[in-house]
Amino acid sequence: MLERDMARYAIGDIQGCMSSLERLLETIEFDRARDEVWLVGDLVNRGPRSLDVLRWARDLGERATVVLGNHDLHLLARIAGVAPAKKRDTLDEVLAAPDRDELCAWLRARRLLHVEDGWLLVHAGLHHAWTATHARELAGELEAELRGPDWRTWIASTMGSAPRWKESRAGAERWRATLGYLVRVRMVDGRGDALGDFDGAPEDAPKGARPWYANDPLALRDHVAIFGHWAAHGAGQGPRWIATDSGCVWGGELTAVRLDDRQAFSVPAVEKALG
Repeated sequence: MLERDMARYAIGDIQGCMSSLERLLETIEFDRARDEVWLVGDLVNRGPRSLDVLRWARDLGERATVVLGNHDLHLLARIAGVAPAKKRDTLDEVLAAPDRDELCAWLRARRLLHVEDGWLLVHAGLHHAWTATHARELAGELEAELRGPDWRTWIASTMGSAPRWKESRAGAERWRATLGYLVRVRMVDGRGDALGDFDGAPEDAPKGARPWYANDPLALRDHVAIFGHWAAHGAGQGPRWIATDSGCVWGGELTAVRLDDRQAFSVPAVEKALG
């Protein structure tokens, strides 16, 4: 039998659902010696096996391209001791793991935005005025802080609500405004401002609101965005975007998209759905 070519898969929010991930990898016949995965973030939390997911992704080395999501940043804030546990957190096993610090260092070295071959990998979305180049520069500002010696202080400064994006913002306000798009945006209003923590379906959004990708972002004029973060939106595709979050941790599905031909593969969640 002839060997097949390498395949590159984008996988939606795993959130500790390792059993579902194993089923998905079997379905797509993932070859860890040949294939690549692009993970849209939120590897951890709310599902039961966050530690296993982290170790799996880390051990893939260069075969895994990972951007951070809001739950991954929350884990880092928990490790830093600057964030309390939330009601649905399932991070205790990670926090008590003997390799916790190694996993923390690995997470801190991941990106918040990855741009390659006309693809743009991000957890949530982008401001409409950002080009892909500028968005990558903004993400780089945050990544440099996260990888620095004062990362605990930095991550504490990013907590709290995000102000409206303005290029003139500096310091913690600039960081929070940038993160408000990279790891949190779903819908935007008529001015293009992110609608806080709205997490419903697009049709349930306030009048005049639209999905961030429908606001003609400059970055999507020459790139296709791959994102997660939005279970109520569901997996789907448009000409310039691929949504990958199909609500696995909520009892939905876990989805992978083969980027070579944009074919989608989904498996039903194995884990018990969150109530």
